[in-house]
Amino acid sequence: MSIHGPWMALRSMSSDQSVKNQKLKAGTFKRILQFALPYRRYLYIFIGTVVVDAILVVATPLILRSLVDDGVVPGRGDVVTKLAMVVAALAIADAGFSMLGRWFSSRIGEGLIYDLRSQVFEHVQKQSIAFFTRTQTGSLISRINSDVIGAQQAFTSTLSGVVSNSLTLLLVAFAMFTLSWQITLVSLIILPIFIVPTKWIGKKLAAYTRRSFELNAEMSSTMTERFNVSGALLVSLYGDRVVESGNFRSKARRVADMGIKIAMLNRVFFIAMTSVAAIATAFAYGIGGHLAIKNEITIGTLLAITALLARLYGPLTALSNVRVDIMSALVSFERVFEVLDLQPMVKDPINAVKISSAIPTIEFKEVSFTYPKATEISLASLESTAKPEVIESGEVLRSVSFKCEPGTFTAIVGPSGAGKSTISGLLPRLYDVTAGSILINGTDIRETSILDLRALIGIVTQDSHMLHESIGDNLRYARSDATGDEIWQACDSAQIGGFIRSLPNGLDTVVGERGHRLSGGEKQRLAIARLLLKAPKIVILDEATAHLDSENEALVQEALKVALVGRTSIVIAHRLSTIAHADQILVLEQGRIVEAGRHEDLVAKGGLYFELYQRQSLGFTE
Repeated sequence: MSIHGPWMALRSMSSDQSVKNQKLKAGTFKRILQFALPYRRYLYIFIGTVVVDAILVVATPLILRSLVDDGVVPGRGDVVTKLAMVVAALAIADAGFSMLGRWFSSRIGEGLIYDLRSQVFEHVQKQSIAFFTRTQTGSLISRINSDVIGAQQAFTSTLSGVVSNSLTLLLVAFAMFTLSWQITLVSLIILPIFIVPTKWIGKKLAAYTRRSFELNAEMSSTMTERFNVSGALLVSLYGDRVVESGNFRSKARRVADMGIKIAMLNRVFFIAMTSVAAIATAFAYGIGGHLAIKNEITIGTLLAITALLARLYGPLTALSNVRVDIMSALVSFERVFEVLDLQPMVKDPINAVKISSAIPTIEFKEVSFTYPKATEISLASLESTAKPEVIESGEVLRSVSFKCEPGTFTAIVGPSGAGKSTISGLLPRLYDVTAGSILINGTDIRETSILDLRALIGIVTQDSHMLHESIGDNLRYARSDATGDEIWQACDSAQIGGFIRSLPNGLDTVVGERGHRLSGGEKQRLAIARLLLKAPKIVILDEATAHLDSENEALVQEALKVALVGRTSIVIAHRLSTIAHADQILVLEQGRIVEAGRHEDLVAKGGLYFELYQRQSLGFTE
């Protein structure tokens, strides 16, 4: 028996058996076929190569039979030469068809992976921010990697395996019965000795493999948390390196121990199966030898049957578990479809309208907002600790109405949790209002396309995100076609140009993960430069200077003076010193606007704004 037989059986038997009990959603198979349609020609050729390969598997032993019986035994050298050349030609043909099949298999498989990954990535980008606040990044990446690869196997290894094994089994069994029904019958009687240990070891190996994945995930999670900049900083400041090393060694040791168990179980299986194969071959030679002595079969027939026997058990055992193989691939498809079927909360209108190109007027009309429930925005399978939410967020904004005139500066202040940042998220439609409407130049923002709306808006938050790329790449993210002069102009206006010029690599300097190679002030000024490069008509600053020291705050404030000129701006501020000269100040409390006016008027009023003003002891003149 060939060593490929046992390993083919083991791979099939060690698959996760739980999938065979899962029920697929209606229409899943039809959707899968839609993905296969662009590759149907490749699929036909691929299946053709599999069929030819299966035929060649049976043809070679039969030709060897003729070579022995018709050439070697009667002493006919010409027959031996011809048939030997035929066997060599078949070997070359088999190699050629194998290469051809592999090429088409790769084209189909990689094409499907590309299609599925592209669709999932594009679809996930359309999800609202609420989706990302709950979804575990690792689980989502797993859908794009592991599940997509599992799905494409339905059209490559699983499909080819079913066709190849079925055809090989039929041809081999027919050929063996034709050559000697006695040997074939004995071979089939021995089959349970092959299948029973395979199933038992397969289940154990499947359990070990699942546990190995879990242990590797735990170890990888530890490394991911400790190896990013924030994690490394936390460990440096608060952690104990000896304890950290001990914890990691413990997890790595469990991974290593499980690897040893899997390796030993594989070896036990291999030894057991090769022993069974040797016993089966011995039976075939024993029975076949006696039949040959009695002249009931020829020596060539005996050699052909033993050669075919090596090709019998693997396909038969693999087909006995084919439902698991097929369901594993289909379930992977369904897990990918689960992501594709999750509709974004924020969608483009069917007939989008254009917003007027004039300097924007922003108006909130009776806007109320409640954060969506988990079931509305995410999938439980994408959350590591998915639990039903008992307490809802309640209304974060309650009938909020205000108007920002073109080119004006509106400030929003209030206690923590009052709903200030929620307003900054509703304007670019990171979320949609629960009630009421938001208008820009008289157009409801839900009636325009999301891309057109966000093209109008530039935002700087208190912790502006930077990609782990160069300064130039981070700036061009706002506008890919920006010229060198435009980039430097934006940097100079943002008070960051001199600093960048002082760096050895200038704009090519890599900022590090999340921009950690830059100070807080440098990162904020770079974010303002990115905003200036985008040149939006609406600027939103969400506590952009909240965590800066006085020196950096002064530099950022100088940069903001340029950023706000000629633009309609909304500034959410914690430090009241930054918004004292606003055209209007809105004071939020518990989701409602409780005061509105200019700084001087609100201080004189003696209300909530005055309380906040007193707490900060600003002491600036009115």
